[in-house]
Amino acid sequence: MPVVILCGGKGMRLQERTSSIPKALIEIGGRPILWHVMKIFAHHGFNRFILCLGHLGHKIKEFFAEGYLWQVSDVRLMLRPPQAKLEWLSQSEAWDITLAHTGEETNTGGRIKRIEKYVDTEHFFATYADGLSDINLHELLHFHISHGRIATVTTVRPISPFGILTLTEDGKVIEFREKPRLDLWINAGFFVFKREVFEYLGENDDLERETLVKLAEIGELMAYKHEGFWACMDTYKDTLILNQLWEDGNAPWKVWED
Repeated sequence: MPVVILCGGKGMRLQERTSSIPKALIEIGGRPILWHVMKIFAHHGFNRFILCLGHLGHKIKEFFAEGYLWQVSDVRLMLRPPQAKLEWLSQSEAWDITLAHTGEETNTGGRIKRIEKYVDTEHFFATYADGLSDINLHELLHFHISHGRIATVTTVRPISPFGILTLTEDGKVIEFREKPRLDLWINAGFFVFKREVFEYLGENDDLERETLVKLAEIGELMAYKHEGFWACMDTYKDTLILNQLWEDGNAPWKVWED
């Protein structure tokens, strides 16, 4: 079952970093955040990836084609002129990766539409290259298949960036909660779609502002509530927080074994 990952955005709030590399290649713990997302899916047995490339997409192609094995594997070089032999000594991930250029400025829904020819299963996952979670993907898939609708979106309750006060009319504080989880649900990515979703996707649709809105209006969108860890890397501060969690050995999204 394929996993479609949206890797084409420019990461406008990380412009200082994304002027030279795509957002998906910004590193957390010495590896691109895209790698972390792929490891989450691979841990659950989903090893077939379709990467929707856009801004600086050639850098992602270069990473997997030229640099990745050098990073993760020991190598043996046998220099016996006039020939040299290179041998990889460590096994890398058994991943099947399709790298598809989906346009420089294409919206998220349009990017998914443009990889339709690579999806040959009744259902498929889709997610963003900048979102990390400890989500149980088998439970998500079971939920999606059980309800029978076209689309499932994972939803989480965000943590407030501020302390929340409950006040009386005269200003007396009767409760103070420092950065609690809010009583609302937001889009966390980690979608599951039926192939039928392609009928609702245009060549440049915005997945969030158009496609999901349409599906909700006709009763074909369901939400899987995830109560565990979720984080999105939108700002430089987010990269610092995620890197610190990794360095401290406290990265909840690291569900795989080394």
